[in-house]
Amino acid sequence: MNTDTIFNRAFRKDLERFFIEDDFARNFYYIEKLPKDLVECTLNFKSDTLVAGLPFFIEAFRYLGGIDTDLENIEEYEGRWIEGKSRIKLNFKLPFSVAVTGERVALNLLQHLSGIATLTKIFADKAAAHQIAILDTRKTLPGLRSLQKYAVRIGGGSNHRFGQTDMWMVKDNHKSFFGGVEKAVEFFKSINSNYMPIIVEIHTLDELTQAIELGMQYVLLDNFSNELLIEAIKIKPEFMKFEVSGGVNLGNIDNYLLKGVDTISVGQLTSNAPRADISLKFERFFQ
Repeated sequence: MNTDTIFNRAFRKDLERFFIEDDFARNFYYIEKLPKDLVECTLNFKSDTLVAGLPFFIEAFRYLGGIDTDLENIEEYEGRWIEGKSRIKLNFKLPFSVAVTGERVALNLLQHLSGIATLTKIFADKAAAHQIAILDTRKTLPGLRSLQKYAVRIGGGSNHRFGQTDMWMVKDNHKSFFGGVEKAVEFFKSINSNYMPIIVEIHTLDELTQAIELGMQYVLLDNFSNELLIEAIKIKPEFMKFEVSGGVNLGNIDNYLLKGVDTISVGQLTSNAPRADISLKFERFFQ
């Protein structure tokens, strides 16, 4: 199998960074002396988990060399819901030296991304019954944004902006600097990005009225109470999309699952998702 794909080449740069951080190359004597005997690997899922990150898990071991090509067979578990305390015997083997040096980086990625996917699934399942999409935000760890947003998609969520210039967002600081909604919108229109949509962050019904008069198609209702959201929906024009954001969690999301809401963005998907409880165990392989 040709493993030199676009994904492999792109992710290799991240892996170089990850293994430098893990002090991989500082003690060459230790690395060279580690036994090369084969071990069989078992992933243990100790809590209910939506699995996400297996391509990155696999690539971490491939980066170190010497993996069994059958390792790729475990990708069939990507996106699968695993009941807690399951034991999945993975049909692959690694040299002990590769397994023990790559374990922490590979497992960190799998635990973190699976945690994001699992939390996203809980939000997305609740919102889907109301035809509302769950979005992530830019509240991601520096250097891990694309991986975290990948996990959100595995969990049934959708991605908001990857970067600031994917869509012009008029935020509270823009409004404060330029002097209100209209002047902030005028600034972004003056950039002459003809095909770039603009979304306006809204904090009051008065600002919403201004956005409607300006013909804005997208608004983000920030930290709206249930009562204020209901009032906003009453004046929502057909051409406008409502995104709700700010302080949304599993304890209060039902307050926002209303007809007229199109999307809900949840920062904690990437900023505060608990890590999935997964361990990786080795057993010496005897032919």
